[in-house]
Amino acid sequence: MDWNAVTGFSAVEHGQGAAGLIAAFERMKPADLANVVHELSEKRRAEVAVALDDERLADVLEELPEDDQIEILGALDADRAADVLEAMGPDDAADLLGGLPTEQRERLLTLMEPRDAAPVRRLLTYAEDSAGGLMTTDPVIVSPDVTVAEALAHIRNPDLNPAMAAQVYVCRPPTATPTGRYLGTVHFQRLLREPPSTLVSGIVDTDLAPLRPTVSLQAVAMFLAAYNLVAAPVADEDGHLLGAVTIDDVLDHLLPQDWRENAMDVAAAERPDPEEEALRGAGRPGADG
Repeated sequence: MDWNAVTGFSAVEHGQGAAGLIAAFERMKPADLANVVHELSEKRRAEVAVALDDERLADVLEELPEDDQIEILGALDADRAADVLEAMGPDDAADLLGGLPTEQRERLLTLMEPRDAAPVRRLLTYAEDSAGGLMTTDPVIVSPDVTVAEALAHIRNPDLNPAMAAQVYVCRPPTATPTGRYLGTVHFQRLLREPPSTLVSGIVDTDLAPLRPTVSLQAVAMFLAAYNLVAAPVADEDGHLLGAVTIDDVLDHLLPQDWRENAMDVAAAERPDPEEEALRGAGRPGADG
C-alpha cells in the first residue's frame, strides 16, 4: 500500500512524534535540517524547536529564512529564546533580533547573559549593510607571543566554519574585541609552512589595512575579491580589532533577500515529505504514535 494512502499514524503529534522526527535527522547538517524544518507545518516546527537542544536549534535557526526564525523564536518562552540566542553567533543573533519589534528585542537582550548580550548590542549599532553590521565579534585572536603550534590548535576547533578558521588575528593583549590593538593576520597556510615553535609575531602579515566598520557591503565584497580573501579584519580608527567579516556573510547579504526560500523550494521539490522521510529513516512506520 502506498504510504500516502495510509491515515491515522500521524494523529498523535506530541513530544514523541517530534522526538522521532529529530532522531531520524540527527546526523544531518544544520542547513539540510533547516530545509526540512522549513517544510513542516507551523505546529510541527514549534514541536521540533522545543525538542531540539539549544545548540542544535541555534545552528538550525542560523540557516533559516528570517520569517521562520522569528516564528520559531516567538513560539519559545522568553527564557528559552534568550538561551538559544546566546548559543548563536553574535552576528546571527544580531540579524535575528534586528527583525524583531524594539520592545521584544530589548526584553530578550535583557534576559541574555551580559557577556553574550554585549557584543550583540554593539553589532546592532551598525548599519546592516556595513562591515560593522556584517562582522562577527569573536574571530580567532592570538597575542604576538603565541607559537605557530598554539595558533594551529585554535583553528582546529571543529565549531569554527572554514572561513573563520582560515586565519588568526594578532593583537596586543587583551586579546578580545573590541579592546585588543590589531597588529596583523596570519593565514593558516603560512602557519602550516612554519616550524611549530615559531612565534606568530615573526610571520604576521601587516601589508593590508583592516576595514573600517562603516565601510559598505559592496566595498567589503570588492576588498575580499581583490585580495583573494575569505575573511578580513574590522578595526576602529584607534586600531582596536572589532571583529572580522567572512565571505559567507557577504554572500548572504549580496544574494536576493529570498534566496534561502528559493533554495529550500528547490530542495523540497526533490525530497520526499519530511515526516514520511523521518518515519522511514527511523525504521518503523508507527514511530509517530
